[in-house]
Amino acid sequence: MEFMNNASRVMKFLNGIDRLLDDQELLATLKRARTGLVAHPASITRRNTHSLDELISAGCNVVKAFGPQHGMRGDVQDNMIETEDSRDPDHGIPVLSLYGQHRYPTEEMLADLDIILFDLQDVGCRIYTYITTLKYFIEAAGASNCALWILDRPNPAGRPVDGLRLEAGQESFVGSDVLPTRHGLTTGELALWFNSRSSDPCDLRIIEMQDYRPLDAPGYGWPVMQIPWVNPSPNAASLNMTRCFPGTVLLEGTTLSEGRGTTVPLEVIGAPGLEIRETLALLKDHAPHWLDGIYLRPCFFLPTFHKHVGEMCAGLQIHTDYADYRHEVFKPYRLVAGLLKCVRARFREYDLWREHEYEYEPDRLPIDVINGGPALRHWVDDDSLDFTQFENQLDETADEWCIERAPFLRY
Repeated sequence: MEFMNNASRVMKFLNGIDRLLDDQELLATLKRARTGLVAHPASITRRNTHSLDELISAGCNVVKAFGPQHGMRGDVQDNMIETEDSRDPDHGIPVLSLYGQHRYPTEEMLADLDIILFDLQDVGCRIYTYITTLKYFIEAAGASNCALWILDRPNPAGRPVDGLRLEAGQESFVGSDVLPTRHGLTTGELALWFNSRSSDPCDLRIIEMQDYRPLDAPGYGWPVMQIPWVNPSPNAASLNMTRCFPGTVLLEGTTLSEGRGTTVPLEVIGAPGLEIRETLALLKDHAPHWLDGIYLRPCFFLPTFHKHVGEMCAGLQIHTDYADYRHEVFKPYRLVAGLLKCVRARFREYDLWREHEYEYEPDRLPIDVINGGPALRHWVDDDSLDFTQFENQLDETADEWCIERAPFLRY
């Protein structure tokens, strides 16, 4: 009997969409209101069906949907590949792209709506376009007097904080506000923070999750074995990836491979001829605790597309999916930043920084767009800036952010 009670307790978890579908009063409102849904392929219910299908099946008056980067139902593989407006193949309603002609929901898009449901699974990192889309909807809903309901979902990266805050004036579509790299908030909590900073706050409602326990092992933010992992974007292929991403995403601004074109994108770091063991040894000398909490496995990989196509890369794979993983200890931003610093220290002339248009920012280096300012690049390149100085800055950032975010925590 005790086993059954424990099993019953564990299986109580529900996403915001499921709480909504169980609430007859909320459903009655949505049956009367002209409703829009912001969704993507990971917008699924406990029955593993898409939120749009379940809402319409429940009689909700969903008159249009919005698709963020990578699409509403399909997966568009890479960055800066846009999608067009379309009609949903099953229900015939318009699906408006917010990664095509428009990034920002226009007044015309919202003019015939009473309520917008926002149901995007996020990965817990500022450097991700879905939370920019969230901020844009908060602003647009405030201007249009349209209510915005956030159907909350887990933050798979959990509560820990890591990385620098975006510098004011360095905003972009991959970094829309002065958040640290890994912020530790759910989508609903983040919406509350965005709304508190808005000059025209919207009519915001958070449909909270049930029995969400972001501090509990083994998921530390993800309800392992209670809901399936569905890629929120094509290269977000695992829970392990989301734990690594606040660090490995920095590699998109470098000539080092982040594993795109392999089966473990954003879980590896490497390049042809990279002296990874020597680089790792140097990081151990300078900041050994930046390597704690995870298993780093030297490896080789051969990308089939993106950087270094067809070239054997020497590198490392980051593992968090094992018994000795320490969630509060592992800081992915520090790990990757430290490795970049050590590559620069060993090879002064290494062609480290990429120079190309990144997320429609033609006048800034990609690493500065990703990091939210040039501070990381300056630290990596400047021999006079040491690890202790940078660590103190990161610790101060985390301490200040934990105080600032505390009023918005719901779980």
